[in-house]
Amino acid sequence: METREYTIDAEGKRLGIVATEAATYLLGKDMPDFTKNIAAPVQVTVINAGKLDMTDKKKKEIYQSYSGYPGGRNEETFEHLSERLGVAEPVRRSIKMMLPRNKLQAVMMKNLVVTE
Repeated sequence: METREYTIDAEGKRLGIVATEAATYLLGKDMPDFTKNIAAPVQVTVINAGKLDMTDKKKKEIYQSYSGYPGGRNEETFEHLSERLGVAEPVRRSIKMMLPRNKLQAVMMKNLVVTE
């Protein structure tokens, strides 16, 4: 099978719309030969991630991570995460949370490129 390439322009779009579109392509739901147990041969590129249409309420949204140790929960806002790791990181995390939590998640995430 040959690899399909998709480009999503995030300029002026909401984060959820971009993440949903990217997750659909990564899962291969738009392909006629879709199977759940095989990662789709796609390459998804999200461009202009820094020009997303973000409301003030969404910028204050809290992103959490947990290391697994007692007291290992970390919280930070969208703004702080964007300053620390770039705007591409919240987009990447949003897409990742829309994918199934199984062994194929890492494979699908390797097929995702987010540029600012």
